[in-house]
Amino acid sequence: MKRNALSALIALALVGGSAAASAQDFGNWYIAPRIGANIPDSSRTTDTSVWGGIGVGVWVNPHLAVDFEYTINNADFKSNSWRNDPFYGRGTSHQWESVGLGVSGRWFFGDEGSQWRPYIMAGVGALRHAAYSGFLLKAQGFNENGWDPMATLGGGIQYNMSDRLALRGEIAARYDRDNNTQGNLSDALGYAIPHHSGYTDGIVSVGLVYSFGHAEATVATTTTETVPPAADCHTMDSDHDGVNDCDDKCPNTAAGTIVGPDGCPQKVVIDLRGVNFKFDRPKRGEHNIEPSLQVPTSDSVAILDQAIDALKRYPDIKVELDGHTDSIGTDAYNQKLSERRAQIVNDYLIAHGIDTSRITAVKGFGESQPIDTNATKEGRARNRRTEMKVENPGQ
Repeated sequence: MKRNALSALIALALVGGSAAASAQDFGNWYIAPRIGANIPDSSRTTDTSVWGGIGVGVWVNPHLAVDFEYTINNADFKSNSWRNDPFYGRGTSHQWESVGLGVSGRWFFGDEGSQWRPYIMAGVGALRHAAYSGFLLKAQGFNENGWDPMATLGGGIQYNMSDRLALRGEIAARYDRDNNTQGNLSDALGYAIPHHSGYTDGIVSVGLVYSFGHAEATVATTTTETVPPAADCHTMDSDHDGVNDCDDKCPNTAAGTIVGPDGCPQKVVIDLRGVNFKFDRPKRGEHNIEPSLQVPTSDSVAILDQAIDALKRYPDIKVELDGHTDSIGTDAYNQKLSERRAQIVNDYLIAHGIDTSRITAVKGFGESQPIDTNATKEGRARNRRTEMKVENPGQ
């Protein structure tokens, strides 16, 4: 095959490959036309020649590509004794040709999205060698050719210009056994032409890689499952504190914690200040609280009723009742009197619906904890009292 025919083949592969690739979507398959130089084994007695090829490849995984390749090159035999033979060598040109068919694997390093990716390659296949000589040999029917095994080993680098287009440069060593051309030529000439059973050629090439085919697409799936509407926070009370989740500024409060309208812990205070007792009341055995209360009695009763209402609104709280006296009288007498004052308030609460379990203690402190002076009538009146201590759960 003439060199211009080889050049036309490579050009056609480049143009055709470009047109095919541009019409396809990016995928796992690609076409790879290449052109370069065949640097022959010195024992082959041929010149360095143009080498070309075209391959169809597929990505096995992000690092491994397999190419099925067709290659061709033509070379002149170097000047030697037989080529200058006046009868047999005369008129000789482009006397040696090889056509290759093979499969190569290329292992790429780096991430698949990298712009530069070096690789190593190895391949196997067969070469069809053909030798063409002068007109006398042709007249004798000498036109020897045949297929021989080959193996290739090399490496290169690929520059990814886009998702579909890449440039590949490669250097490889190709070993083959040519038992068809030069040995048979020696027989035809009648004298030995130096030859070997195996040759190692160097191949330097550059090429383009055009990807085509359809990439795997992610298929969007739809579902007919009905998505429940989002829960209305106004109807939810996650911590069961009586405040809905929309208004609850303190979520996850401990169970039983007294909270305010914003859901945050709140200390409940029930103040019995103003519930004061007459001097030396209640008497022993007295159970009706009203005659023992300081005038106006209705004011003290109203405060007690407000305390009962608070206890009913907060059913988780418990209270302790503490009775007190002024300083008139002995300590022992005042201690008993203070206990009677705490007990009569306790009886009033129970009579109005407060469970006894919510009253943790009924105590008397006599005259030991005054809140005002005992030197005046007014001060002593304020000291004659019963206090309610609230125990807030969660505090």
